[in-house]
Amino acid sequence: MPDTLVMPEVLSAPAPVDQGADVPLVMMAPAKINLALHVVGQRADGHHLLESLVTFADAGDRLSLAFFETDSFTVSGPFAGDVPVGADGGHANLVLKARDLLRTRLTMLGLPCAPVALHLTKNLPVASGIGGGSADAAAALTGLSRLWNPTRDAAVDLDLAALGLSLGADLPMCLTGRPLIARGIGEAITPVIGLPAFPALLVNPGAAVSTPAVFRALSDKTNPLLPLPERLASPEDWIAAIAATRNDLEPPALSIAPVIGTARAALVEAGAALARMSGSGATCFGLFLDVEGRDRAAVRIRKAYPDWYLLPCSTLGSHCGAPDTERTKTL
Repeated sequence: MPDTLVMPEVLSAPAPVDQGADVPLVMMAPAKINLALHVVGQRADGHHLLESLVTFADAGDRLSLAFFETDSFTVSGPFAGDVPVGADGGHANLVLKARDLLRTRLTMLGLPCAPVALHLTKNLPVASGIGGGSADAAAALTGLSRLWNPTRDAAVDLDLAALGLSLGADLPMCLTGRPLIARGIGEAITPVIGLPAFPALLVNPGAAVSTPAVFRALSDKTNPLLPLPERLASPEDWIAAIAATRNDLEPPALSIAPVIGTARAALVEAGAALARMSGSGATCFGLFLDVEGRDRAAVRIRKAYPDWYLLPCSTLGSHCGAPDTERTKTL
């Protein structure tokens, strides 16, 4: 493989264009990165209590939405074959569950919900600890609320965060799309002030890890709380502060998929200032202090492990707006 690096398409919100009825809405569904994840307890109903420092990448999936004659859902992209396309059953797609949930809610409020064509461009690997399915569902909730409630009727209380939480604990944070601390089972969101953007590299060694299996393998479910980040002066200070935290799910995930340790070590050896597993795995992230260092690391890891998934990107800083929407002329 040549020593060149092809950068992914960056998810940014371009200048608005004509918003005619024939123009689909395109929602960004950025990768979620758990910079730290502490498991601090477990509720009586079995849900685990978490404290997690979360940011998002400037790259990820895309969801196109447009009014259509009938409801439809199509998927393309490098991981399209791993995406369920049904709306029912235990393996229903979260995008379709979000569509149906929001339609039910709006119909109860007296708002018509016309059929929609949804097209998901699946760029992120599934079951990989970076919230791809949750981000896609969050994009569906946000985008469909704009299509079906375009006037933002103040009398219509959608409470997308509550709707999202009923679909999964990651939904409220993915709806926020900015640096945050998530507590509880993920529903208690606090913005993080001062977190800088970092050049980053996401690496997945090709292992799909079951989140329930990781939690079952977790030996201690009552761990120390996440230290509260203070106003830190530099990216180096933030790296040091994050390094003092943990991902409590990494040891059990390693017991299930030891190759996760290989991925993290590859990032460290390639020069990452900080490397850690995100979420329940198997994706690991590396944070870098400059773009050149990240790009050199990407070339090195790609040469050593050509079958791994690599995503050079940047994390969102507290000053950055969340990747949101754009209008496009084609689905």
